[in-house]
Amino acid sequence: MNEDDIPPPRFCADGSGGSSLPGGVTVRELTFCVADLPEVRDFAALQARGAGMAEEDIGDYLVAVNEAATNAVTHGSAKARLRVWREGGDLLIAVHDNGHWIIEDQPGMIAPHDYSTSGMGLWVARRLAKELVLRTGLNGTSLTMRFQI
Repeated sequence: MNEDDIPPPRFCADGSGGSSLPGGVTVRELTFCVADLPEVRDFAALQARGAGMAEEDIGDYLVAVNEAATNAVTHGSAKARLRVWREGGDLLIAVHDNGHWIIEDQPGMIAPHDYSTSGMGLWVARRLAKELVLRTGLNGTSLTMRFQI
């Protein structure tokens, strides 16, 4: 896949850090910590299958979800929240933690070095998701990803 084919992520440092959901949408939610990451993957897989995501797409989807969830509880806060909902023909995943940071450049835009052992999460998630939006502010950080189902 050519890097030019992947849309850049959207970043918002607006002070809120929260993500808003459209009204009337059924949202599935899971609060988790580092020890719960296997449960996060199981929960996300169940939601994707329930929404009708093709089985061959679930692996990449789970890698992106795992990267976002792992980042939240290792760099953001001890506990985080995963939300999943459908919007049209897409499945959306929002991961929120209580951490906040100053975005100095566009994280996830530069590929990690060949022998990197960290710093790959947002880059990988951006490559696998149809859309990635990162919001950070005083209320924490939210990463929302869109996947076609």
